[in-house]
Amino acid sequence: MIEFFLGGLINGLAVGSIYALIALGFALLYKSTKILNLAHGELVLFGGYLAIALSHVLPFPAAVFVTLLAAGILGFAIERAIMRPLFGQPLLSVIIVTLALGYIVRGVMVGLWGGDTRQFAAGLPTGVTVIAGIAIQRVGIYSAATAAALLLVFWLFFRYSLVGIAMRAAANEQLTASTLGVSLRRVFAYAWAFAAIAGAVGGVLLGLWLGVNFALGFVGLKALAAVILGGLDSIPGAIVGGLLIGVIETTVGGYIDAHIIYGFKEIVAFIIILLVLMIRPYGLFGTEHIERL
Repeated sequence: MIEFFLGGLINGLAVGSIYALIALGFALLYKSTKILNLAHGELVLFGGYLAIALSHVLPFPAAVFVTLLAAGILGFAIERAIMRPLFGQPLLSVIIVTLALGYIVRGVMVGLWGGDTRQFAAGLPTGVTVIAGIAIQRVGIYSAATAAALLLVFWLFFRYSLVGIAMRAAANEQLTASTLGVSLRRVFAYAWAFAAIAGAVGGVLLGLWLGVNFALGFVGLKALAAVILGGLDSIPGAIVGGLLIGVIETTVGGYIDAHIIYGFKEIVAFIIILLVLMIRPYGLFGTEHIERL
């Protein structure tokens, strides 16, 4: 029993670090633009499918680099061609547009590469590492290390770069930031690009671990659970929420799945969404909004 939960804790942290990275894109976009992007899971799918396709013709680092570059361009294109014309429109309309966009991206991906599970080219790290009697997949270790390093890179970028500071300013108070000379349209474009890159990195890491098929797009909804748990407008909350979702899913969900209700592991994240929205709708670190009637 103890070994099961220790193994679940370690593997949960590895999976959770990837959820945290994907959730970071969710939270960053929402905080900057107030748009809940329901196509974020499909950006994960885009990254996974494209990186696998490129890995069969390019060295792995080059394939990842081109994938992230393509994701950034896709994010810019979505903001410029679809979101910018909707500026000022009802928020519900914009959210529905992201839902439709997600189905379109998923349809194109499945149409191009089919519905079968695809794997990266051979030569990538596989196998299991045993630490203190606990078996851990090597790709999980590499994924967790990569996710942690990228989270640090994102933190440094938003902390010290001019673009990052402008994005934080716009996220905190758009009107004040605009008055001080920050271009909101440029910030929105950067937010979409970074969200797409974060999703694509998550797609690559999950693809290394599980392979890629259309079901990978649903991982984006687990990242949504992470940001709801942490707080929709909280960057640290997204990271903490991602790690918690990964650990709860792997330990509690894994135990109930194996001994009580088969398939429970896949619905844990959505149960957490329900509970958080019922008990603490602004999440662990989100801003509490009080409206006086």
